[in-house]
Amino acid sequence: MTTPTDIAVARFDEGFACSQSVFSAYAPLFDLDPELALRIAAPFGGGMGRMGEVCGAVSGALMVLGLKAGNTIGQDRASKEKAYDLARAFAERFKARHGSILCRELLGCAIDTPEGLQDAHYKGLFKELCPRLVQDSAEIVAELLEKG
Repeated sequence: MTTPTDIAVARFDEGFACSQSVFSAYAPLFDLDPELALRIAAPFGGGMGRMGEVCGAVSGALMVLGLKAGNTIGQDRASKEKAYDLARAFAERFKARHGSILCRELLGCAIDTPEGLQDAHYKGLFKELCPRLVQDSAEIVAELLEKG
């Protein structure tokens, strides 16, 4: 049986961004076309357009949690709070595993500069660290979705 976590890691290995990998792996569970999910999540890779901000695997995960609990009516404060609670729970679990949700802190490189990006490639971070971040994000999402 292939899980969303397996799919997320495989997509990352295929060359998709961390954000795309996590978000698109869960898209079918919410009747969202995976191709559309790949497009939606594309700019969030590399900490939002390779700016080193919030890790793309985290952004992809938060988008999934938004599909689960996000509000569709402006005044639906209960759904909004549920989505925020899930976001905080996700971030807490991710930080417990990795110490941060910020791409530049996770990588230890400023990938928004040519030198930092080259350093990250040289250190093999996109091949060694990032797949673990994608896997952990997808696993934490699975736990939170299971919990309800």
